[in-house]
Amino acid sequence: MRFENVCIESVEALLPEHVVTSDEIEQRLAPVYERLNLPAGRLELMTGIRERRFFPPGTLPGGPAADVAATALRSARIEPSQVGALVHGSVCRDQMEPATAAGVHHALGLPASTTFLDVSNACLGLLNGMLLLAEGIEAGRYQVGVVTGAEIGRPLVEGTIERLLKDDAITRKSIKLEFASLTIGSGAAAIVLCHKDISRTGRRLRGAVTLADTSSHRLCHGGNLGEAMPDGRPS
Repeated sequence: MRFENVCIESVEALLPEHVVTSDEIEQRLAPVYERLNLPAGRLELMTGIRERRFFPPGTLPGGPAADVAATALRSARIEPSQVGALVHGSVCRDQMEPATAAGVHHALGLPASTTFLDVSNACLGLLNGMLLLAEGIEAGRYQVGVVTGAEIGRPLVEGTIERLLKDDAITRKSIKLEFASLTIGSGAAAIVLCHKDISRTGRRLRGAVTLADTSSHRLCHGGNLGEAMPDGRPS
Protein backbone atom coordinates (compact mmCIF):
# COMPACT_ATOMS: atom_id res chain seq x y z
CA MET A 1 0.00 0.00 0.00
CA ARG A 2 1.17 3.52 -0.78
CA PHE A 3 0.29 6.82 0.87
CA GLU A 4 0.39 10.26 -0.73
CA ASN A 5 -1.05 12.38 2.07
CA VAL A 6 0.18 10.95 5.40
CA CYS A 7 2.88 12.36 7.67
CA ILE A 8 4.35 11.01 10.91
CA GLU A 9 4.16 14.12 13.05
CA SER A 10 5.60 12.87 16.35
CA VAL A 11 6.85 9.74 18.10
CA GLU A 12 7.17 9.60 21.88
CA ALA A 13 8.11 6.93 24.43
CA LEU A 14 7.66 6.62 28.19
CA LEU A 15 9.96 4.40 30.28
CA PRO A 16 9.21 3.57 33.93
CA GLU A 17 11.82 4.57 36.50
CA HIS A 18 11.96 1.19 38.29
CA VAL A 19 14.78 -0.92 36.80
CA VAL A 20 14.95 -4.67 37.47
CA THR A 21 18.11 -6.44 36.31
CA SER A 22 18.43 -10.03 35.19
CA ASP A 23 20.86 -10.51 38.09
CA GLU A 24 18.14 -9.46 40.55
CA ILE A 25 15.70 -11.96 39.08
CA GLU A 26 18.30 -14.73 39.35
CA GLN A 27 18.92 -13.81 42.98
CA ARG A 28 15.22 -14.33 43.67
CA LEU A 29 15.41 -17.65 41.85
CA ALA A 30 18.51 -18.74 43.79
CA PRO A 31 16.79 -21.82 45.33
CA VAL A 32 15.84 -23.05 41.84
CA TYR A 33 19.27 -22.31 40.41
CA GLU A 34 20.96 -24.15 43.26
CA ARG A 35 18.72 -27.19 42.96
CA LEU A 36 19.29 -27.39 39.18
CA ASN A 37 22.97 -26.44 39.44
CA LEU A 38 22.52 -23.53 37.01
CA PRO A 39 25.34 -20.96 36.71
CA ALA A 40 24.59 -17.34 37.55
CA GLY A 41 24.23 -15.12 34.51
CA ARG A 42 22.37 -17.71 32.48
CA LEU A 43 19.27 -15.52 31.98
CA GLU A 44 21.24 -12.66 30.41
CA LEU A 45 23.44 -15.07 28.48
CA MET A 46 20.48 -16.82 26.85
CA THR A 47 18.37 -13.73 26.19
CA GLY A 48 20.83 -10.84 25.86
CA ILE A 49 18.65 -8.82 28.23
CA ARG A 50 20.45 -7.09 31.08
CA GLU A 51 17.49 -5.21 32.55
CA ARG A 52 13.83 -4.37 32.14
CA ARG A 53 11.62 -1.67 33.67
CA PHE A 54 8.34 -1.81 35.57
CA PHE A 55 5.59 0.66 36.32
CA PRO A 56 4.42 0.76 39.97
CA PRO A 57 2.36 -2.24 41.13
CA GLY A 58 -1.28 -1.98 40.15
CA THR A 59 -0.66 0.26 37.12
CA LEU A 60 -3.07 -0.40 34.26
CA PRO A 61 -1.95 0.28 30.67
CA GLY A 62 -4.54 2.95 29.95
CA GLY A 63 -2.85 5.45 32.27
CA PRO A 64 0.65 5.43 30.72
CA ALA A 65 -0.89 5.13 27.25
CA ALA A 66 -2.87 8.33 27.82
CA ASP A 67 0.17 10.11 29.30
CA VAL A 68 2.46 9.33 26.39
CA ALA A 69 -0.28 10.16 23.86
CA ALA A 70 -0.72 13.58 25.49
CA THR A 71 3.04 14.13 25.21
CA ALA A 72 2.99 13.12 21.54
CA LEU A 73 0.16 15.55 20.80
CA ARG A 74 2.04 18.38 22.49
CA SER A 75 5.18 17.52 20.53
CA ALA A 76 3.17 17.63 17.31
CA ARG A 77 1.49 20.88 18.40
CA ILE A 78 -1.88 19.33 17.69
CA GLU A 79 -4.91 19.97 19.85
CA PRO A 80 -7.01 17.07 21.17
CA SER A 81 -9.99 18.60 19.36
CA GLN A 82 -8.27 17.84 16.03
CA VAL A 83 -7.95 14.08 16.62
CA GLY A 84 -10.26 12.08 14.39
CA ALA A 85 -9.19 8.55 15.37
CA LEU A 86 -7.47 6.86 18.31
CA VAL A 87 -6.01 3.35 18.44
CA HIS A 88 -4.78 1.63 21.59
CA GLY A 89 -2.32 -0.93 20.21
CA SER A 90 -1.06 -2.95 23.18
CA VAL A 91 -1.20 -6.57 24.21
CA CYS A 92 -2.11 -5.39 27.72
CA ARG A 93 -5.53 -3.86 28.30
CA ASP A 94 -7.29 -2.40 31.32
CA GLN A 95 -10.07 -5.00 31.00
CA MET A 96 -11.77 -7.20 28.42
CA GLU A 97 -14.38 -4.50 27.79
CA PRO A 98 -14.93 -1.69 27.20
CA ALA A 99 -11.95 -0.96 24.98
CA THR A 100 -8.96 0.48 26.82
CA ALA A 101 -9.07 3.14 24.12
CA ALA A 102 -12.31 4.38 25.69
CA GLY A 103 -10.49 5.34 28.89
CA VAL A 104 -7.63 6.89 26.92
CA HIS A 105 -10.15 8.87 24.86
CA HIS A 106 -11.69 10.20 28.07
CA ALA A 107 -8.34 11.03 29.67
CA LEU A 108 -7.21 12.98 26.60
CA GLY A 109 -10.48 14.88 26.32
CA LEU A 110 -11.01 13.88 22.69
CA PRO A 111 -14.17 14.88 20.80
CA ALA A 112 -17.26 12.68 20.79
CA SER A 113 -16.76 12.33 17.03
CA THR A 114 -13.36 10.62 17.47
CA THR A 115 -13.33 6.99 16.41
CA PHE A 116 -11.54 4.76 18.92
CA LEU A 117 -10.69 1.07 19.18
CA ASP A 118 -8.18 -1.44 20.55
CA VAL A 119 -5.84 -3.35 18.25
CA SER A 120 -3.94 -6.23 19.85
CA ASN A 121 -1.37 -8.12 17.80
CA ALA A 122 1.61 -9.00 20.00
CA CYS A 123 4.57 -6.72 19.19
CA LEU A 124 2.94 -5.37 16.03
CA GLY A 125 -0.01 -3.53 17.56
CA LEU A 126 1.41 -0.02 17.18
CA LEU A 127 2.47 -0.67 13.59
CA ASN A 128 -0.93 -2.14 12.74
CA GLY A 129 -2.52 0.90 14.35
CA MET A 130 -0.34 3.24 12.29
CA LEU A 131 -1.49 1.62 9.06
CA LEU A 132 -5.15 1.73 10.05
CA LEU A 133 -4.85 5.43 10.85
CA ALA A 134 -2.85 6.13 7.69
CA GLU A 135 -5.54 4.50 5.57
CA GLY A 136 -8.18 6.69 7.22
CA ILE A 137 -6.16 9.86 6.66
CA GLU A 138 -5.43 8.88 3.05
CA ALA A 139 -9.14 8.25 2.46
CA GLY A 140 -10.02 11.68 3.86
CA ARG A 141 -12.04 10.39 6.81
CA TYR A 142 -10.05 12.54 9.26
CA GLN A 143 -6.85 14.60 9.32
CA VAL A 144 -5.24 13.44 12.59
CA GLY A 145 -4.87 10.01 14.16
CA VAL A 146 -3.08 8.84 17.30
CA VAL A 147 -1.89 5.31 18.07
CA THR A 148 -0.75 4.68 21.61
CA GLY A 149 -0.12 1.78 23.93
CA ALA A 150 1.51 0.58 27.13
CA GLU A 151 2.69 -2.85 28.17
CA ILE A 152 2.64 -3.93 31.83
CA GLY A 153 5.15 -6.73 32.33
CA ARG A 154 5.39 -6.86 36.11
CA PRO A 155 2.51 -9.36 36.74
CA LEU A 156 3.93 -11.87 34.23
CA VAL A 157 7.49 -11.71 35.59
CA GLU A 158 6.41 -11.78 39.24
CA GLY A 159 3.99 -14.61 38.58
CA THR A 160 6.59 -16.64 36.72
CA ILE A 161 9.10 -16.26 39.58
CA GLU A 162 6.52 -17.35 42.16
CA ARG A 163 5.50 -20.36 40.08
CA LEU A 164 9.08 -21.51 39.50
CA LEU A 165 9.87 -21.29 43.22
CA LYS A 166 6.96 -23.62 43.94
CA ASP A 167 7.51 -26.05 41.06
CA ASP A 168 9.45 -29.08 42.31
CA ALA A 169 9.13 -30.75 38.91
CA ILE A 170 11.05 -28.10 36.97
CA THR A 171 14.18 -29.39 35.21
CA ARG A 172 17.22 -27.86 33.50
CA LYS A 173 15.49 -28.52 30.18
CA SER A 174 12.00 -27.29 31.01
CA ILE A 175 13.16 -24.08 32.72
CA LYS A 176 14.53 -22.88 29.38
CA LEU A 177 10.95 -22.50 28.20
CA GLU A 178 10.28 -20.07 31.07
CA PHE A 179 13.08 -17.62 30.31
CA ALA A 180 11.05 -15.67 27.73
CA SER A 181 8.51 -14.77 30.41
CA LEU A 182 11.31 -13.38 32.58
CA THR A 183 12.46 -10.94 29.90
CA ILE A 184 9.21 -8.96 29.69
CA GLY A 185 9.25 -5.33 30.79
CA SER A 186 6.99 -2.28 30.80
CA GLY A 187 6.84 0.86 28.72
CA ALA A 188 4.59 3.08 26.63
CA ALA A 189 4.76 4.76 23.24
CA ALA A 190 2.59 6.93 21.00
CA ILE A 191 2.67 8.08 17.39
CA VAL A 192 0.75 10.99 15.88
CA LEU A 193 -0.06 10.90 12.18
CA CYS A 194 -1.66 13.70 10.20
CA HIS A 195 -2.56 14.86 6.71
CA LYS A 196 0.33 16.51 4.86
CA ASP A 197 -1.70 19.72 4.50
CA ILE A 198 -1.45 20.40 8.25
CA SER A 199 1.95 18.81 8.87
CA ARG A 200 4.73 20.95 10.33
CA THR A 201 7.43 18.29 9.89
CA GLY A 202 6.82 17.05 6.37
CA ARG A 203 7.92 13.54 7.45
CA ARG A 204 5.97 11.53 4.91
CA LEU A 205 4.81 7.97 5.44
CA ARG A 206 5.22 6.71 1.88
CA GLY A 207 3.80 3.24 2.22
CA ALA A 208 3.94 -0.20 3.79
CA VAL A 209 4.23 -3.87 2.90
CA THR A 210 2.69 -6.61 5.03
CA LEU A 211 3.66 -10.27 4.99
CA ALA A 212 2.62 -13.13 7.26
CA ASP A 213 4.07 -16.49 8.26
CA THR A 214 1.84 -17.92 10.97
CA SER A 215 3.32 -21.42 10.97
CA SER A 216 4.81 -20.83 14.44
CA HIS A 217 1.66 -19.36 15.99
CA ARG A 218 1.83 -21.81 18.92
CA LEU A 219 5.45 -21.08 19.80
CA CYS A 220 4.78 -18.39 22.41
CA HIS A 221 1.47 -18.12 24.27
CA GLY A 222 0.33 -15.63 26.87
CA GLY A 223 -2.96 -15.09 28.68
CA ASN A 224 -4.81 -18.10 27.32
CA LEU A 225 -8.57 -17.86 27.71
CA GLY A 226 -9.74 -19.35 30.97
CA GLU A 227 -6.46 -18.79 32.75
CA ALA A 228 -5.98 -16.20 35.46
CA MET A 229 -3.47 -13.39 35.39
CA PRO A 230 -0.80 -13.45 38.14
CA ASP A 231 -2.65 -10.69 39.96
CA GLY A 232 -5.83 -12.77 40.03
CA ARG A 233 -7.67 -10.96 37.24
CA PRO A 234 -9.02 -13.06 34.35
CA SER A 235 -6.82 -13.00 31.26
